[in-house]
Amino acid sequence: MRSLDPYVPGEQPQDQQYVKLNTNESPYPPSPKVEQAIHNFDINTLRLYPDPESLELRSALATQHNLVAEQVFVGNGSDEVLAHCFQAFFQQSSALLFPDISYSFYPVYCALYKIEYQQIALDDSFEINIDDYRQAHGGIILPNPNAPTGIALPLDSIRRLLEASDSVVVIDEAYVDFGAESADSLIDRYDNLLVTQTFSKSRSLAGLRLGYALGHSDLIEALNRVKNSFNSYPIDRMASIAAIASVNDQSYIEACNQKVIDSRNRLSESLLQIGFKVFPSSSNFIFVEHKTAAAAELYQALKQRGILVRYFKSTRIDNCLRITVGTDEQCHQLVQALASILES
Repeated sequence: MRSLDPYVPGEQPQDQQYVKLNTNESPYPPSPKVEQAIHNFDINTLRLYPDPESLELRSALATQHNLVAEQVFVGNGSDEVLAHCFQAFFQQSSALLFPDISYSFYPVYCALYKIEYQQIALDDSFEINIDDYRQAHGGIILPNPNAPTGIALPLDSIRRLLEASDSVVVIDEAYVDFGAESADSLIDRYDNLLVTQTFSKSRSLAGLRLGYALGHSDLIEALNRVKNSFNSYPIDRMASIAAIASVNDQSYIEACNQKVIDSRNRLSESLLQIGFKVFPSSSNFIFVEHKTAAAAELYQALKQRGILVRYFKSTRIDNCLRITVGTDEQCHQLVQALASILES
């Protein structure tokens, strides 16, 4: 246990009010249907255990993704779903493959579950080259769009990866609703594909902790075996009702996501004008590097001004910042603060 290097989330200090652009939360509230569902919730039902199969929620998600309930698995946030994936599929004799610049929870899970892994370097543009994954492996996991870069793979690249792999391929789509194309349409064609998504980002329900996986029924059965050996009642009644209400209000979700995309484009243009390199993003955040100013210094200066962004002190990206797209007002505050810092 002492040898583990746990995942470190974005800081959430309580000493003052901050403009919080470091944890990729939505700047917009959940669907009004979620509020109504919680308001109408029968609190007396909390004395009863929830449905261990979460059938109503899985059925709603299956309908949304043109699948059947047997192809859907739900968990307490996509991190829990991913943890079950690592246990179920990646404890192999060959190494698990994932990018060297990627979600920093992946190596944590590998250490915890004693899974051999190999990190595949992104190219000089911080993009994934699918051909680099054409080697012996015990599984592949790719975030799409990637985090923290925000760069997305086209669906054809994922298709080529699946055709070349005999192992399970997990596509982690936490940010897919902000401009990337989901691989859910490939599930009925490839029985080694598992797609994971979350309610935390595009559905504004980070505080509810809900995630899910989509895939061949055999893969879903394997996840259920792991779950039921750990905790057979994973989704509580109130969370399930709120999630179903969110799924049933797709038009609201899409409208909020479009506002984030529009704000992202305006923020990117503003940062380009004050000397930043902005990597192409299909996420609710942008990844930037300034031509002359050090990222660590910009991060500290912004924090002193009450604005939080994410700084990773990691090889290759230690001069970059990840900035969550907030409201237009929050983005304007950020740009003004950066302009002031760069002028001083």
